[in-house]
Amino acid sequence: MKKPKFTIGSKIFGGFISLIVIFAINAAVSIITISNSNTLINENTEVIDPSVKAIDEFILLVTESKMLVTNWVYLQNNQEDKEALKDLHSFRYPELKDKLGALLPYWQDTVQRQTVDSVFIGFEELIDIEKDIMSQLVSFEDYEDAMVKWQATEAVESEVLPRTNKLKDQLYKISSLKREEADQAQASIIASSDKLSNIILILCTITILIGLLGAFWLTRNITKPINYLKELIQRLGKGELPQEEKGTDNNKQKVNHDEVGDMAKAVDILVNGLRDTSEFAEQIGEGNYQASFSPLSEHDVLGNALINMRDNLQKVAEDDKKRNWATEGSAKFGEILRQNNHSVEELSNTILSDLIKYLNANQGGMFIVQDTDGDEAYMKLEACYAWDRQKYVEQKVYKGEGLVGQSWQEKDTIFLTDVPENYIAITSGLGDSNPTSILIVPLLVNEEVYGAIEIASFQVFKDYEIEFLQKIAESIASTISSAKVNSRTQQLLEESTQMTEQMRAQEEEMRQNMEELQATQEEMNRKQRSMTERESRIKAVLDTALASFISIGANGELDFFNKNTQKMFGYTEQQLSGINVSAFFKNVGEGEIVSYLREHLHTQSEHTLVNKDGLEFEAEIKLDDFSLNGQSYFIARIVDVKAYANQSVT
Repeated sequence: MKKPKFTIGSKIFGGFISLIVIFAINAAVSIITISNSNTLINENTEVIDPSVKAIDEFILLVTESKMLVTNWVYLQNNQEDKEALKDLHSFRYPELKDKLGALLPYWQDTVQRQTVDSVFIGFEELIDIEKDIMSQLVSFEDYEDAMVKWQATEAVESEVLPRTNKLKDQLYKISSLKREEADQAQASIIASSDKLSNIILILCTITILIGLLGAFWLTRNITKPINYLKELIQRLGKGELPQEEKGTDNNKQKVNHDEVGDMAKAVDILVNGLRDTSEFAEQIGEGNYQASFSPLSEHDVLGNALINMRDNLQKVAEDDKKRNWATEGSAKFGEILRQNNHSVEELSNTILSDLIKYLNANQGGMFIVQDTDGDEAYMKLEACYAWDRQKYVEQKVYKGEGLVGQSWQEKDTIFLTDVPENYIAITSGLGDSNPTSILIVPLLVNEEVYGAIEIASFQVFKDYEIEFLQKIAESIASTISSAKVNSRTQQLLEESTQMTEQMRAQEEEMRQNMEELQATQEEMNRKQRSMTERESRIKAVLDTALASFISIGANGELDFFNKNTQKMFGYTEQQLSGINVSAFFKNVGEGEIVSYLREHLHTQSEHTLVNKDGLEFEAEIKLDDFSLNGQSYFIARIVDVKAYANQSVT
């Protein structure tokens, strides 16, 4: 009976089958345990912990909302807290609601989700109450209104504070439940981790024992036949390509009919393939880009890389050829443009004929935009090559008319390879024929079209030829622009000469007008000086008076005062400028001063006044009003009764 053949694969399979089983068991247990742990960890890190943080942030937000609206009511000038409350309503709460709302679908407890939804509703109702309070207390007058202030205070006490406490209680309860869920999940993770560690320790011990036995057995059965191949591969590693050798009897013993034998055949195929590859590389190095080569397989990295290198080198050579062609063309036509930049007609004829020849085209025409004075702009055929010029003798090309007009309107190139019948025919000695392609390029520079070039050819234009023509068209447009600017400059110089003569005549007329204007200005200055001197005398008289004279604006602010006003109230001139006169009266606020003045208008009576240091004194005030430039003012004469009596006795 023939003994069964044991391949290296069967030996390795037999040696490692037990390890695979153990690894499978280990992997299954580990995967199940780790999956459970990951589920708990993910739920804890992605749902529970963020939910706890969001709830705590919500509690802080509710508390801060209560504090800020309270400050709004009791601290009138705390603008920073007012802006913070607006920001909380408009941005912070919506952001928190979105963040917490994204977590709610992952909560397993339906009651908790419903509680959070009710908290959202309650807090939004609280926000509406706070906004109502904010709308009541806006201006200074609102804070001074006792009824409005009482209503706002009552709303804080009866609505804001109870609702805030209720919302916080609900949130604290939810936060407590979520923290308990986090603790339970953490305990489950620790228990799973301990269990997994024990299982892995046992299975690792068994795996090590079986692995040592299997490794010893496989080493004895595989090492010898591999030494033969090692020597051959080492030679390949040094870059040697050995000739195919027929194995001796000893070699046959080394190379058995198993995977090692298959490896030997593969090495022979590799050697032959490397030999063909080296010959192909030599041909590429000699510039033979047409050399053929078949890779060992579709996965032959070296062979495919050499083919790609050949194709890339061939492409680079073609690109260099195109680049040199474009560079030579740019230099050639640049020189033509420099030599023919005075006449548009001469430039058009020269550049067009050379372009047709350089592109190996058959027919073409150059259209130039004509300058018009207010009429609709149009282009005319300025130059043609092998073209039936009679077609355009009487015709004008307007914007949007035909393909040339369309290219002008869109400021873009038009390239046709499916040329319509009877659009244009290329004429030769053998007759007429429809072209294969039509290329229309606008003469465009700085988004302004100066004309267009239309070229017809029996051949299809290449992409690099189109790009070259577009680049040359820009240079042509720039040259035409310069030529037109030069012509326009000459025209403007002539017009400038005529304008200069007119300006000289107008200059004499303006000189006479200026003399009259100067006399008028001197008269006005004289009247202004007289007015200023009069005002100075009046102010000097008022400054020497014993009484205080002041004028008050319609809003209660001090508009004018004499020196005795500073002395009477103890303020400096800078401090009195723009001060509200309510500061002079005892128990009269800024919001009441205007009505107080109107009440005593056209009267002369005694009032209790207060100076800068807070000292009270009795003063006799005569109060009237006047209007100036459409503005109403109060005017008052104030006499310190006691000081005036002392002055009279003296």
